[in-house]
Amino acid sequence: TNPAPLSYANAVQRAGPAVVNLYSEEIQNSVNYLQAPRSVSRLGSGVIMDPNGYMLTNYHVVQNAAQITVDLQNGQRFPATIIGYDIYTDLAVLKIEASNLPVIPQNLDLTVSAGDVVLAIGNPLNLGQTITQGIISATGRTGLSSTNHTQFLQMDAAINEGNSGGALVNTNGTLVGINSRLFREINPQLDIQGIFFAIPYQLAYKVMQQIIENGRVIRGWLGIDTQVFSQNPRGFVISGIIKNSPAHVAQLKPGDIVSQIGDTPITSTIQALDLVAETRPGTEVMFSVYRGNKLLNIPVTILESKQ
Repeated sequence: TNPAPLSYANAVQRAGPAVVNLYSEEIQNSVNYLQAPRSVSRLGSGVIMDPNGYMLTNYHVVQNAAQITVDLQNGQRFPATIIGYDIYTDLAVLKIEASNLPVIPQNLDLTVSAGDVVLAIGNPLNLGQTITQGIISATGRTGLSSTNHTQFLQMDAAINEGNSGGALVNTNGTLVGINSRLFREINPQLDIQGIFFAIPYQLAYKVMQQIIENGRVIRGWLGIDTQVFSQNPRGFVISGIIKNSPAHVAQLKPGDIVSQIGDTPITSTIQALDLVAETRPGTEVMFSVYRGNKLLNIPVTILESKQ
């Protein structure tokens, strides 16, 4: 007898019902006042994150939308409202009025490695639900501070028009990321082959929780420049301080080496910036700082980022 063929059908059966087709209508006013405003349709996908109708999609899919329609895989159709969005991660949270919805399998302790097999599920080119397969090419970060390419998962599972906002899952059907076509749209002149992006699940989850609680993502801000990481003592070196920033008010100084924030020892600049970004504005945090040979404990009140 032949061995059973390798198949990802189980993963698709687990995850597929929670990936929806999105249709958003944008009303564009004409520059020429004699022409009537025209309706522009956008196509995308979304992922049901909880049984009461909260779902994630890409912000650029629903940007300026006057009306959003969600089609479930069982044929049901719902109007959706935008709860909030975050431009930096290209994420938006939508809600439909429904209950007992199929939810994408999730695991907050999930680790993702380069080389993991992944499946992108979405509605490319309005062909209906479609699966593309690939591997993780490079892993993304899960902190709220940075807003660049390194934050995103990189993979070679194809993302086409309409796939944006759909699910990237592993071979168990567990959510690994939210697919984004945004980099293609920012750089259409770059003919990139085999590099696509997704927002890592843990980052998307943090963004979603903040949007549900606050209507937007609130990031903490310190107000420093830093380019150098010191190994002994271990910490990031403050190279500049923005006037009237939390760092300025707390009397941190250029040349200070920050070795600990709260109870957390600093292991990298990015980790430190994430700690600050994920601190609720208005919170006082103790910074352990080396100034010359002296170790100082300096309280700093983090404020909201005005990015």
